Amino acid sequence: MPTFVRTEKCDGCKGQDKTACMYICPHDLMKLDQDGSDTGHAMKAYNQEPEQCWECYSCIKICPQNAIEARAYADIVPLGGSVQPLRGTDSIMWTIKFRNGTMKRFKFPIRTTPEGSIDPYAGKPAADMSKIEEPGFFNDENGYRAGNRSELIKL
Repeated sequence: MPTFVRTEKCDGCKGQDKTACMYICPHDLMKLDQDGSDTGHAMKAYNQEPEQCWECYSCIKICPQNAIEARAYADIVPLGGSVQPLRGTDSIMWTIKFRNGTMKRFKFPIRTTPEGSIDPYAGKPAADMSKIEEPGFFNDENGYRAGNRSELIKL
C-alpha cells in the first residue's frame, strides 16, 4: 500500500532543498511542501501520487524522523496493526504491532559489506575498444545481442 507522511513527526529534513525521502524515491513521488499550499503543512514532505507508489519502503527506511509509514495490506497487518522500520547506522529494526497489542521486533543488517568496498569489475578483463567494430563484439556465448553500435546515441 502507498506511503504517507505523519506531518507531526516530519521536519522537512531541517528545511533543506531536498529531503531524504525525495532523494531516495525511485519513482520521484515524494515532494516537500515548502509554503503549505499543497498539504496545508509548510516544510513537510508528502507523497504526491500515492496510487503510483511502488511500495519499495525506501522512503520509510531512510526517513531520519520515522515520519513515513505505509498503509499495510490487511492480510499481513489486519485491522489496526502496524509495521514500522527504525533505521540505525548498521541495521534496520522492524517493529510489528498486531491488532491484539502484541509487538515483535526483527533486526536486519543494512549492508553486508562496507560502503564503497565493492568492485563490480573485479576479475573481469578490460574492454578492448579496438575490437568494437568486429562482428560478435556485443554477443555473449549464447548469441545474445546486448547492443548494436549503430543504435547507440551519438552526442
